[in-house]
Amino acid sequence: MTDTDRVRAFIELLDSAFPDLGGTVTDAGEARRIADATRRPVPDPIEVERVQDRTIDGPGGPIPIRVFTPRPTAAPPALVVFLHGGGWVLCDLDSHDRHGRMIARGANAVVVSVDYRRAPEHRFPAAVDDAVAALEWAAANAADLGADATRLAVAGDSAGGNLAAAAAIAARDNGGPPIAFQLLVYPVTDHRFDTASYRDNGGGDWFLTETHMRWFWEQYLGPGGDGADPRASVLRADLRGLPPAFVMTAERDPLRDEGEAYAAALRDAGVPAEDHRAEGLFHGFFALDDVLPDAAEPTRRAVEALAAGLRAREDQRR
Repeated sequence: MTDTDRVRAFIELLDSAFPDLGGTVTDAGEARRIADATRRPVPDPIEVERVQDRTIDGPGGPIPIRVFTPRPTAAPPALVVFLHGGGWVLCDLDSHDRHGRMIARGANAVVVSVDYRRAPEHRFPAAVDDAVAALEWAAANAADLGADATRLAVAGDSAGGNLAAAAAIAARDNGGPPIAFQLLVYPVTDHRFDTASYRDNGGGDWFLTETHMRWFWEQYLGPGGDGADPRASVLRADLRGLPPAFVMTAERDPLRDEGEAYAAALRDAGVPAEDHRAEGLFHGFFALDDVLPDAAEPTRRAVEALAAGLRAREDQRR
């Protein structure tokens, strides 16, 4: 169980630093300036063998990536393409540096973190296209990265979870690259705002609000954008033949129900999928274990699920 008072106090800190999206702040540039100015420092980053910033070719121009290489072990590292959250508008490689380091070390994987094009300057499906391009590049360059391409996973949080799921669907439809596992942390999966979790958690008491999400979707889709497109609302896609998945949700998150619905839809489509609800926690808790003790166990569980999924692929090959 979480310490409710401690969690609420932490949310108050987050609220004080987060832009009032869709309220007093409607411009994406202003939102980014506020978010960047209040970004928390990480004085003791998780140690990995190497971190390298580079760029790769993308459909709209160069895509910045950050490659995290784990320390050598007896087993060769797997390969994970990670897509950061931020409502397709906010965040970048720096905001999610800890996520990449944590996954690299915890899952013994080379992590390719992708700085995809953001809305509203680049609307849907630009971010999806960049995610797919980065996935294909990672698979093609696995040997140079020192990773095992047969154990390739996609991972992401929030909007990044949406993009990871969309990239997995595209890989299936495009005939590859074959993906071993998906880690989706409180993913956006449907352009709807009528679930019980939206009603219970979207009013402003638990950090992420319905107003925030409506603003994010507006930036992403643009005027007249089709929220029913299955590349955006992945819950509406054909989910047959996708790789196994672990979906982490948070009890006090407006996106909780659509994340759990996605896991259920995967299972209905014959895809092995496990979901876990982090009781008492809110959207954004993942990788906050260094400052919020309540986030430690579910963060560990998510990374361990990814590691287990990649080990299972290795076992299948033997």
